[in-house]
Amino acid sequence: MEKTTLYTIPSLYRDDFCIQGYTFGKGEKSLCILGSMRGNEYQQIYTCSRLVQVLKKMEEEGRIVSGKEILVVPSLNPCSMNIGKRFWSTDNTDINRMFPGYNLGETTQRIAAGIFDVVSEYKNGIQFASFYMPGRFSLHVRIMKTGFEEVEKGRTFGLPYIVLRTPRPYDTTTLNYNWQIWETDAYSLYTTTTDQIDEESSQSMMSAILRFMNVNEMINYPTDQPSWSTVFRDEELVSVRPKNSGIFRSKKSVGESVKKGEVIAWVLDACEGKVIEQLVASTDEKIFFAFDQPLVYANTAAVKILPDE
Repeated sequence: MEKTTLYTIPSLYRDDFCIQGYTFGKGEKSLCILGSMRGNEYQQIYTCSRLVQVLKKMEEEGRIVSGKEILVVPSLNPCSMNIGKRFWSTDNTDINRMFPGYNLGETTQRIAAGIFDVVSEYKNGIQFASFYMPGRFSLHVRIMKTGFEEVEKGRTFGLPYIVLRTPRPYDTTTLNYNWQIWETDAYSLYTTTTDQIDEESSQSMMSAILRFMNVNEMINYPTDQPSWSTVFRDEELVSVRPKNSGIFRSKKSVGESVKKGEVIAWVLDACEGKVIEQLVASTDEKIFFAFDQPLVYANTAAVKILPDE
């Protein structure tokens, strides 16, 4: 294992801002794994840190395939993580809306440009991503539909779902999109949580990445065969939105099947405690995403449901 500083911003009054990377093996730049870009992505950096330990042991055991190089970058935003803030600490900008970056621009643009110069050299790229709303997801791989996507390779993760997203204008400044445009096979992996550690889903993602590396001949490590992934478009998900704001109480968990007309959540009056709205399933469905905060606003996509085929 080789620990290197991939990008630095000098500081006059405090320690320099540094992004650290961990390299395993030597040769073809086969895979880059990137963890947290936002300050509350604790599950993402935690899973990356576990990968560092596993790959370090594999390298010592000679399990990294000769001529292959793997880079793990646990965090692009340690400053915001230190103060518990999701976006960049000084101007509240999102690094994952700044790619491919601009080395003469604002701070987050320069960070994106500096790190993209490094990670765009890799044949495959994996990002541990998080959703813009707080909640729990079913484990899945998300791929941008750019015309360069490699869906069949995405099946080698062996995760239950692959979500294909048609890029919107703001998606063109994300890492996943730009990785693909610069000829990297890019995949965003979503675990069940973001700002909390979930051991079970972290282990599932670890197993998925090891499976991906093994099938694509980067490591020699016994893994189970990939299971068949259900592929669907992002717009196929049905959003259930409350008409009222209030205390949100979910009845169903992510991954549970529901029947048409079944109650899946309630909205309560915050002061009187009475139920002011019931959220019901519109057909036979499976919960794919569930909002997990105490208070919900009207018209929030509180539940996302994958209709049964």
